[in-house]
Amino acid sequence: MGSVRIPNLSMMKTTKKTRNTFLSHFVLFLSCFVLMEVGLGQSPTSEIKVGVVLDLKTTFSKICLTSINMSLSDFYGDHPNYRTRLALHARDSMEDVVQASAAALDLIKNEQVSAIIGPRSSMQAEFMIRMANKSQVPIITFSATSPLLTSIKSPYFYRATLDDSCQVEAIAAVVNSFGWRSVVAIYVDNELGKGIMHSLSDALQDVEVHRSVISTEASDDQILKELYKLKTRQTRVFVIHMASRLGFRVLQKARKIGMLEKEYVWLLSNGMTNMMTHDGRSLETMQGVLGVRNHVRKSKELEDFYQKDNPSTRDDVELNVFALWAYDSITALATAVEKTNTNNMRYDNFSALSNNTTDLGTLGVSLYGPSLLEALSRVEFKGLAGEFSLVNRQLVASTFDIINVVGNEERIIGTWTPRDGLMNTNSKKTTLFSNERLGPVVWPGSSYGVPKGWEVPTDGKKIKVGVPVKQGFFNFVEVTTNPITNVTTAKGYAIDIFEAALKKLPYSVIPRYYRIESPEDNYNYLVHQVYDGTLDAVVGDITITANRSMYVDFTLPYTESGVSMLVPLRDNENKNTWVFLKPWSLDLWITTGCFFVLIGFIVWLFEHRVNSDFRGPPHHQIGTSFWFSFSTMVFAHREKVVSNLARFVVIVWCFVVLVLTQSYTANLTSFLTVQRLEPRATSVEDLIRNGESVGFQHGAFVKDTLKGLGFKESQLKSFGSAEKCDELLSNGTSKGGIAAAFDEVAYLKAILSKYCSKYAIVEPSFKTAGFGFAFPKNSPMTGDVSRAILNLTQGEEMAGIENKWFNRLSLASECPDPKTALSSNRLSLSSFWGLFLIAGIASFLAFLIFVGHFLYEHRHTLCDNTEGSLWRKLTSLLRTFDAKDTKSHTFKNSAVHNVSSPVTQCTPSPSTLQMRPWPRSMSLNREFELRRASFFMSEERLTTQAEHNKHGESDIESGSER
Repeated sequence: MGSVRIPNLSMMKTTKKTRNTFLSHFVLFLSCFVLMEVGLGQSPTSEIKVGVVLDLKTTFSKICLTSINMSLSDFYGDHPNYRTRLALHARDSMEDVVQASAAALDLIKNEQVSAIIGPRSSMQAEFMIRMANKSQVPIITFSATSPLLTSIKSPYFYRATLDDSCQVEAIAAVVNSFGWRSVVAIYVDNELGKGIMHSLSDALQDVEVHRSVISTEASDDQILKELYKLKTRQTRVFVIHMASRLGFRVLQKARKIGMLEKEYVWLLSNGMTNMMTHDGRSLETMQGVLGVRNHVRKSKELEDFYQKDNPSTRDDVELNVFALWAYDSITALATAVEKTNTNNMRYDNFSALSNNTTDLGTLGVSLYGPSLLEALSRVEFKGLAGEFSLVNRQLVASTFDIINVVGNEERIIGTWTPRDGLMNTNSKKTTLFSNERLGPVVWPGSSYGVPKGWEVPTDGKKIKVGVPVKQGFFNFVEVTTNPITNVTTAKGYAIDIFEAALKKLPYSVIPRYYRIESPEDNYNYLVHQVYDGTLDAVVGDITITANRSMYVDFTLPYTESGVSMLVPLRDNENKNTWVFLKPWSLDLWITTGCFFVLIGFIVWLFEHRVNSDFRGPPHHQIGTSFWFSFSTMVFAHREKVVSNLARFVVIVWCFVVLVLTQSYTANLTSFLTVQRLEPRATSVEDLIRNGESVGFQHGAFVKDTLKGLGFKESQLKSFGSAEKCDELLSNGTSKGGIAAAFDEVAYLKAILSKYCSKYAIVEPSFKTAGFGFAFPKNSPMTGDVSRAILNLTQGEEMAGIENKWFNRLSLASECPDPKTALSSNRLSLSSFWGLFLIAGIASFLAFLIFVGHFLYEHRHTLCDNTEGSLWRKLTSLLRTFDAKDTKSHTFKNSAVHNVSSPVTQCTPSPSTLQMRPWPRSMSLNREFELRRASFFMSEERLTTQAEHNKHGESDIESGSER
């Protein structure tokens, strides 16, 4: 019990006699008056009895009791003016349920306590809670954590500690982050162990939870027997939840038989991680174990608490979180007692109890209890263990640390919160990958690789594998049984894939095949054989469906997925008259034609003034422009291009034309091939509308799919082999056959491997998951085999297996791919818009350069005010553009040559004339002479009448040519 200290005033001791007697008497009187005033001002205190029920002989209880006394001393030292004081009355429960109840009864009956702190364990709490409920005496426990105590629903039971069910989400987060699919929960056979199992199973709903129960009184031999049994199972992940003393005995025995070595995982619950170093335990025996532990935030108050000179902080006695909760419990109770109206506190008929009775029916009722309950519910403060707030009469979990024992350290590798889940201690960020969710982990056996969580049991490595009996498609799976030895063997594409995957596993698995005949070839029967435990796996051409996935787990698919349609091909001899238009779409045809016209106009624009080939009458110029542009399509243009701008445009356009013509040729060839391999049916709607019959493989789920599409029962026919399917397709609907066959793509490709020239796979394609291998739910082999299949599909081994059973290599050279042949599409403008963009930009830039140069060259015409209106100026520019550009080198050379030797240019040489015979007719001869004379006169006149412009330059041009 705390007490208030009254400060002592130092009495003045006179070392020598004073000369003034009156003054000494006055000082003495004044000192007595001050003491009297202090005594009169001191508030009276009330003592409140509080019981403590603990196993006083255990180290744990000694630590907690010391922490309780420290809490009282610190609380009243900080609040010296409080009017209430808690008086502790401790009782020893002697680690026994009956003794704990007797101790509580004694405290209530004899000591008339207002509240009880304790008990130590969950087993001792149940009877005490019922007793407190009847007497209305609150019980506050800081160490009874079983969730089963909550079911008693007593308003007088307060749990100033965490319920064990608060930690199951953190445990599940650790398990799920590493991808473990199966765990073994090892728990004690009492309220502490059983209370957590329901919550743990709910949290690990996607994980298979096995249970292993160990008695509180189990001997070492019994513990070893249970551990040996667990060692022979597949699961290697163990979650252990029990009292720390028993739990560490289990870990010691597990280490002894090699269960704390590589590939083993041990995950400790909160109660055990908080007691790891209790009673001087060494962490050397727990190397590599993981654990969840409630987070205790560092604070100045907590640091001061550890540094106090107190026996509880000696090296041989270490404080734990339960001691901190005990400290906070007393602080909360002292606060609530002070807030309660203590003046009205009284007990009703406690004295009516006889001193020798233990009948609860005669217990009095504490009228102080209800008031204290209300006050406790409102207490909130920052305690040593964290925020103290009782919600529904118990502490609320906030954060858990994930620890890893390495050497003599307990490393915190992550934290878990209800809001954020797992977080890496270093990065403080949540991630989707297990190797980043937690910090580096050292596993048992000093291993750094994450254990897979399971291994093949030591008592047998053979697994029972069911194989379906088929009537056809034996290249997928075929099972035979030796009548003499009764040994079943299986072969086929699916079997080779399965055995190749098993070889890639890091452990040895020997499959033992069993011949399974399913009714009506329905593979759902095989799936249920795995579901009920008859088989360990099913291997074959089993389609992964949503319904089957509810009962078993499938590996990744090892074949192409989807259901498609197989139809016969026919050779269409009647070629379409307009098939040559099909390679290009309409927009591409129109765009190409427009660009031919555009390029012709651009070239004419650049060549008209400098090239005689692009001059003449209008109809001649238009024809020449079109001829030049379209002749580039076959690179047959004969006209000479002399302008550099025109040459630039023609070079770009010729490149565009080259690409267009080559693409057209290639696509036309493809379309002619498509015409030859035209399918007889192209859509499901046509088949339904025409009443055609379709086929499906016997026993397959495809039948239900076809009915869902709208096919009638009379239109559906089944087949059991590739040969039967070929027969039905060859006959057609008119002869009792089928027009198309629907099946998995893998089956259809198997049919094409035999009849590639007769059939083709066409749309539509209905999505499925492909073929996979079935294993029991949560089987660890599912993930390992899936990863092995993924490695196979990315390597060359898969191609070898496919070639073995489907002759892929020879078919690739002999048969064209039907899907490629039937998937030709028209080329559209979107395929070549880049080319047209280049040609358009090149033409536009050249046009701008030409116009700019032309306007700059004739700027005097635009700037000359004598020309009149703008219309006259534009008309003058058009006349100038229509005339020859005499400055061009093409016309300059011609003009010089004409001036130097006009007669030579226009008159044949004498030698030439002598070679030609004169006409025999005189009249013709005379006419020829007259024309000759006229020609010479005209040429002479034209030669001598050379015009000079105002710049002094001579312009020589023919009067008859514009």
